[in-house]
Amino acid sequence: MPGCFKKTLFALASLISFASFILIVVAMGTPKWMTGKILCKTGAELVNATDPELVKFIGEIYYGLFRGGKIRQCGLGGRRSKFTIFPHMVKKLNTGLHVMIIIFLCVAIFLSLVSFGFCILNAIKVPYRAINGPAGACLWNFLAGGFVVLAITSFMAAVRLHHLTERIANFRENVFQFIILEESFEDCFWICVASATAHAVNLLLIAISGIHFPKIKTKTEEVNVTAEDIMY
Repeated sequence: MPGCFKKTLFALASLISFASFILIVVAMGTPKWMTGKILCKTGAELVNATDPELVKFIGEIYYGLFRGGKIRQCGLGGRRSKFTIFPHMVKKLNTGLHVMIIIFLCVAIFLSLVSFGFCILNAIKVPYRAINGPAGACLWNFLAGGFVVLAITSFMAAVRLHHLTERIANFRENVFQFIILEESFEDCFWICVASATAHAVNLLLIAISGIHFPKIKTKTEEVNVTAEDIMY
């Protein structure tokens, strides 16, 4: 049986792994990875809008991995619309990269559950095989965190290098052209960052569990028996 200290660390690590699983699932299902402000360039140029009038042509956009929405401002008031990435819009995006982001997160979900199981196993007993012990728990946490990092990096590449927000904003816009004024990563993106951080914390906890702290020994007083003590 593992010691109390080791039990506590692996129990905490199992909770963190399960929390990471929940975080990734929530992030994938919520359409708030990116938000931004979009300018209706065509509308602004048609009326030759100056700085104070440009407010009437600035809309908003938000999106996640599967769906999103935007407010078009082309001088006639805001028009709200919602869209889905699959199956139509993905053709306009970098399909391979977008699908890879989703695959990376799905693999990370599976690995988070595996690391959860390994941490529970090590909290309950000391496995006979080394791969089922702390080494295995480290491996699965490292892989889970690594796949989350790959997903985060790929999404940043899609946004910064492949102009993902601009492509989505101009999807099926035959008359008006939109340009991106500003964009920012939102809660779901940072939730994935928190998930990767959670697995890094688990690696630290598992490393601490392997430290052998010196046991405190109490000195026993030596009893000196003299001839006088025997007489009495």
